[in-house]
Amino acid sequence: MTLNTRIEAAIDGALGRATAGSVPPKLAAALYHAVKPGGARIRPTISLSVALACGDDRPALADAAASAIELIHCASLVHDDMPCFDDAAIRRGKPSVHAKYGEALALLAGDSLIVLGFDVLGVAALENPARAGRLVGEMARFTGMPHGICAGQGWESEATIDLATYHRAKTGALFTAATRMGALAAGEDPEPWTELGARIGEAFQVADDLLDALQPEAVTGKPAGQDARLARPSAVTELGVAGAIKRLEDILSGAIASIPACPGEAMLAEMVRATAARLTPAHTATAAE
Repeated sequence: MTLNTRIEAAIDGALGRATAGSVPPKLAAALYHAVKPGGARIRPTISLSVALACGDDRPALADAAASAIELIHCASLVHDDMPCFDDAAIRRGKPSVHAKYGEALALLAGDSLIVLGFDVLGVAALENPARAGRLVGEMARFTGMPHGICAGQGWESEATIDLATYHRAKTGALFTAATRMGALAAGEDPEPWTELGARIGEAFQVADDLLDALQPEAVTGKPAGQDARLARPSAVTELGVAGAIKRLEDILSGAIASIPACPGEAMLAEMVRATAARLTPAHTATAAE
């Protein structure tokens, strides 16, 4: 079974549970619209790859961790697109949730997906209660305050922002969660995996800043020029295009060296190389999520 098959099966199972029985049909449709079809599923792929590299002795728990991360990510996109934040009408080449279903259902859909992410981990607790409990803690840490994606969104309302701190929370948090939770699901210490996730996360944010500045909506599948329009912190604004490209290359150059020793080290190194190729300036047109 491929990683993508495992990820989609776990996500489908979660959505099926959330929308079974007598539920508000429009809200149920909004959940599916937010999650299916997905983007590149990079975060859950990283999480499962780490679990595999560490032995993957509890596949159901690893699948739960990966799908929970993706559900939280999709929730963040729903909220990020709303009028109170980016007011984006397009996401992944189709209408954003609020554009199709209205603000009220978009807010509820995002909230429901966050809860569903934690529900997935709760259901998986039968596999290994101790590990699942730690996974819940990790997910909470990288979703909320003080350093999760909620904090990342909150920094956009501040007058003074440290770009590195902003990037670590806004984008890096769920990538760090992906590497740490993948290790935890396989029974390994998550701490050695923190740097790899943080590096990949920062690289994705810098690449996204470059996409926003350089590529049109037809390429990215979402509105272009949002950072400049909203006066939002950006690697391009702070470093210029050439500086942002150099920063991206520097981040990626150290990612492979940060991979902890593990049975699947060579496989992970190849995954990071593929990620680097995807994010380099010549290929940033394919990196949009």
